[in-house]
Amino acid sequence: MGKATEVRGMPGWLILMGLLTMSVPLGIDMYLPAFPDIAASYGTDVSAVERTLPVFLFGMALGQLLFGPFSDRYGRRLPLYLGVILFILGSLGSGLAGSLNQLMLWRGVQALGCSACMVVPRAVIRDHYQTQAAARAMSLLVLITGAAPLLAPSLGGQVLLVAEWPMVFYLQVVFGLALLAAMIKVLRESLPREARRATGVLASLRTYGSLLRHRQFMAMSLAGGLAMGGLFAYLTGSPRVFIEVYGLSPQWYGPLFAFNAVVMIIASQLNSRLLRRHHPLVLLRRLFQVWPVLGLIILALAAAGLLTFSVMLASLVIFMFGLGIINPNGTAMALAFQGERLGSASALMGALQFLAGTLGGFAVSAWHADSAVNLVAVMMICMIAACGLGWQGLRLSQSELGAAGR
Repeated sequence: MGKATEVRGMPGWLILMGLLTMSVPLGIDMYLPAFPDIAASYGTDVSAVERTLPVFLFGMALGQLLFGPFSDRYGRRLPLYLGVILFILGSLGSGLAGSLNQLMLWRGVQALGCSACMVVPRAVIRDHYQTQAAARAMSLLVLITGAAPLLAPSLGGQVLLVAEWPMVFYLQVVFGLALLAAMIKVLRESLPREARRATGVLASLRTYGSLLRHRQFMAMSLAGGLAMGGLFAYLTGSPRVFIEVYGLSPQWYGPLFAFNAVVMIIASQLNSRLLRRHHPLVLLRRLFQVWPVLGLIILALAAAGLLTFSVMLASLVIFMFGLGIINPNGTAMALAFQGERLGSASALMGALQFLAGTLGGFAVSAWHADSAVNLVAVMMICMIAACGLGWQGLRLSQSELGAAGR
């Protein structure tokens, strides 16, 4: 199958890939306003409930390592069907969980399902498009998936007004069933049989070993991973910061969360337009020139005890805008030179991102503070470190492009 060099419109398969990917922010974001209610239900504190999020992120990392090679060997459709079924079962089990440990277990099952819905759509896009067009398609994907961070916390907060917290997970079951119906109607195989890799466990491990030694892939993947670590630190710590530190109600937490998601969507759509005239490397270079400077300024304000609500909001806007640039471009460049091992490369990249997210989430929950300083510090450190690795990735990407004669 030849790969397109231009994205024309929004094909049905790309919309479906966006909806599948949407299961991830739904699984992560929708229950955030319910943290205090879940803690009260199980007779524990909010910091204990916060740990259910890093468990989910670790499950996402592990699942992507499994589903990536699986999709390279058996095609893209089967792992997507398995993923959605696991998402449905995990959501149902989370709603029925009788203890915090049971909730963690079922959140792990849900995460395994979400991992397929994260890793396989990236490979499907690269099945269809070349590098620059793939970056544009991934920016369009953010337009679709951005609806979940916009709506999920607000929806979760509103559900808590009329029902108990398990209803949040039951609604995710309904979403999973709707995904299954859409897949039956729209989903087609994008990886021909002749392009599949008949690999076993040892061969998959060798592939991962080769990817770990590919310096350009690792630099771009870790740059994106550190940025995602900052995002997941925000997801873990923001319910406590906004509800307990700044005194917002769970119902107001949702709109504030949505505002930050809008910033990321605006950045991703601006990125999509700029990609019509500029290579992803050009846009990344410009971001890496500005982002770390702003991060250092915000760290200085945090150290000086000047984290007012306005400063906190400004730091989030800066972070989310940069994330809307680094995410699609960094992903496209990390996968640009991986050829027939796209599924495995996408899986390892996603695993690295969610492992970084796990560490970011644990860092925020383990660093107890009565203010927002722990959250902002972890986010900005991740941001600055991402730019440092990103510069290395830019240099290596230029060398790869030169060697390929592109």
